Amino acid sequence: MRFTIRFYILFVSLFFLSQCSLVPSTEISIIDGKWAINGELTNKGSKAEGLLLNVRMVNATFEDIVNPDFNPKENYEKFKNKIADYKASGVNAFALNLQGGMPGYEGAINSAFKPNGKLKYEYLHRLADIIRVCDVQGIVVILGCFYQRQDQVLRDNTAVFQALRNTVIWLKEQQFGNVLLEIANEYAHMGYNHEVIRNEDTLIEMIELAKSIYPELLVSVSGMGNGSISPRIADSSDFILIHLNNTPLGKYKSVFEELMYYHKPIVCNEDDKIGEEGVQALNLAIENNCSWGYMNKEVNQFVPIEFLGAEDDTLVYTKMKQLTLPIEK
Repeated sequence: MRFTIRFYILFVSLFFLSQCSLVPSTEISIIDGKWAINGELTNKGSKAEGLLLNVRMVNATFEDIVNPDFNPKENYEKFKNKIADYKASGVNAFALNLQGGMPGYEGAINSAFKPNGKLKYEYLHRLADIIRVCDVQGIVVILGCFYQRQDQVLRDNTAVFQALRNTVIWLKEQQFGNVLLEIANEYAHMGYNHEVIRNEDTLIEMIELAKSIYPELLVSVSGMGNGSISPRIADSSDFILIHLNNTPLGKYKSVFEELMYYHKPIVCNEDDKIGEEGVQALNLAIENNCSWGYMNKEVNQFVPIEFLGAEDDTLVYTKMKQLTLPIEK
């Protein structure tokens, strides 16, 4: 009898513990065109109030099944151990991707999807662990589904839709409140094998599919490095997602002014300007009410991948921290 009672108490305790672990600490939302976490504008009282300053860490969950020398577990744990450091430097969000990003060489096979669109458990384990650590620390994750050079892992168009469906169902089941969904990275990129990812009609179908499964999930699709986005994609998205790699600093203001027409939060989640140029890009974005996304591909994306916290780029992270601190009155 004592054993039965003890077992019951243990079972109940574990059950409630597991339920508590599912309750999100960080809920991202949009309030009057600005970003808010748990109902309060981000970076309150600072020059970056209502913005999501983010860093591209798409290879934090990287694997390469044709390169057995690369250790995915060691790689993602290195990143996980530096999350607090990035947070302390003013980072509000990380950009991750279920198919990663360019690792600095061709031929890598890095995907959380099986050929039929089902999800791979080990990949999801790494991703979920990172998302939960971010959740506890008040950090948002901009999660991409598809990446050029990797979509060919999926065998056909049906598998592409199935991969998206499975991803959104998984996010809903996990009850993540700190995730924004980027259906495709640079959707017009010629590196995609499947036309449904590059086609605006089918992309809009994907946005609608994701919203039908998980209405609370905020969804978008990113454009190319020139800072532009299709009007139809912009209208269908919850927020505007752009890249600025190929955009000269002198054109930033005109890019942002054009996008303001949609009256939605503007988020850049990829800009490869580093050092002093990165500082200028960051300043210009904030001055024009755009959430800026820093990408240091040589350090954080190309193998061997490093995650050094603020030491990745002391100029950029020092400025980021300054801009997210409350303005002294």
